[in-house]
Amino acid sequence: MTKSTEESFDFWNDHSLEFLEMAMKRDYQESVQAPDGYGKNVRDCGDAVEFYLMTKKEELISISYDIKGCLFSHACANTIIKLALNTSIEQARGIRPEDIVNFLKTLPAKESHCADHALEAFGRALDSLA
Repeated sequence: MTKSTEESFDFWNDHSLEFLEMAMKRDYQESVQAPDGYGKNVRDCGDAVEFYLMTKKEELISISYDIKGCLFSHACANTIIKLALNTSIEQARGIRPEDIVNFLKTLPAKESHCADHALEAFGRALDSLA
């Protein structure tokens, strides 16, 4: 057996606490029957992200999501909620993919499309509020 010259990645020890929390968190994963806003994005591979928004006086008071996808998509969806919950709709529109990546700290570059994917669904939910 030959020893690899590259160090192996240890998922639990090499990811940031922020990434691990957002990837494992399921507190906001639910479908809502009559949301104020709803948005869905489906990738070519079949992965889907849905957001359900509840508002009060132009503020996002409740955000939930449902996902058919990977752990990285969960991390990105939860990060969007962390950044947007209890903010104004206008502030939430300002969230960018790099905000998600920066918050998570250790989202692999090859998975950064998950931030775009989740943010597209969230943007559609915000657009449906108008």
